Amino acid sequence: MNPTPETALLLVDVINSFYEQDQTNYYPEVEKTLPALASLLDTARARDALVVHAVERHYRGLADFEFAKLPRHHQAGEHDVNFFPGFEPAERVREIVIPKRRYSAFYATDLELLLREQSITRVIVAGVKTNVCIRATVQDAFAGGFEVVVPREATNSNRPHLAEATLEDIERYFGHVVSLHEAEALL
Repeated sequence: MNPTPETALLLVDVINSFYEQDQTNYYPEVEKTLPALASLLDTARARDALVVHAVERHYRGLADFEFAKLPRHHQAGEHDVNFFPGFEPAERVREIVIPKRRYSAFYATDLELLLREQSITRVIVAGVKTNVCIRATVQDAFAGGFEVVVPREATNSNRPHLAEATLEDIERYFGHVVSLHEAEALL
């Protein structure tokens, strides 16, 4: 990996739904990602890197194709879509929120346009779940011509076998799976 590209941190779904106990999508293993996510976020802010908070948000009460596969979830204004404490966006120019209605942070959002306008060529993708939203985001980032990096410690799934298979696929086909330390060095 070339350390000179302009790099952005893309945090995916670091929201109450996954990280707060008793929420629908919470699973105990998710807590293991919090130290790595916090470290990535602190490093990105300290180095003035672009930080994108990609969060799933659906329109309240309206039809949504995704609801054919999953029950209604992550509707705007509900508690489960709020940022998990400590991961709220900072009041700084280089930190933004991208709402998404599908698994990928790129599909039907302006994320690719934003990244290109900021001369970003590499994205560090972290958050949940490895085999769903992380994979979809990584695949679309790769398809869009971005170098993709996924820090192993900063993602997981309630289906560990699928998370491992996904990380293997990402390393083989879409990008690089690295340690937290290696990812932070790229910011």
